[in-house]
Amino acid sequence: MQLSRIQFLFTFVISLMISLVIHNPIGATPLNPTAMVDIRSINPNIALDIRYATPNNFVKQKLYPEARCILRAAVAQQLSKVQSDLETRGLGLKVYDCYRPLAIQRALWKIKPDDRFVANPKYGSRHNRGAAVDLTLIDRKTGKELPMPTGFDDFSERASRSYNALPQNVRQNRQTLEDAMVKAGFIPLATEWWHFDGKGWQNYAIRDIPFNAISSTPLNNSTPK
Repeated sequence: MQLSRIQFLFTFVISLMISLVIHNPIGATPLNPTAMVDIRSINPNIALDIRYATPNNFVKQKLYPEARCILRAAVAQQLSKVQSDLETRGLGLKVYDCYRPLAIQRALWKIKPDDRFVANPKYGSRHNRGAAVDLTLIDRKTGKELPMPTGFDDFSERASRSYNALPQNVRQNRQTLEDAMVKAGFIPLATEWWHFDGKGWQNYAIRDIPFNAISSTPLNNSTPK
């Protein structure tokens, strides 16, 4: 009887210890929500097509030295929730742009000094705060982008969320993306179907930290297999 009780207590203690390790890994510390983090360190399933790391953008110039998506930790965790939710439906996210150092914002403004298309670096943008993300939906099985109203950084009226002279499947894809992002706390920009701001974006300071000063996991500019 005594032995049975000891065995029970031993099993209970071991089970409790395993539970604690699983939920609080040794050496793990809670993320500072304002810290700048690489999205791949939060959720490596999110695909990247960082356009400003290539000439495939509206200014036709490479502006970023690396193809990385950097965000505030709180925003990155929001985005990870969206990815997890979409995966249950066979979908996923592909990101075009995230944090943009202020120095690059100045360079972009020098190329295109028009606040209809580019935020004036005098005031900074939500991207400069690490609190905005530009993205689209992909089919997880094929990695292909779902049809959307326009391509990225198309500044025509078709990019507006209120534009509805579109095929039904395109309207549905746009709505699916918006619904998933809003559910996680993101705020959609009315004029650009691809742009979303993280919750509390206005509370983050404008930053000018170079990409190489922010730790990361190894990245490439392709959809993960």
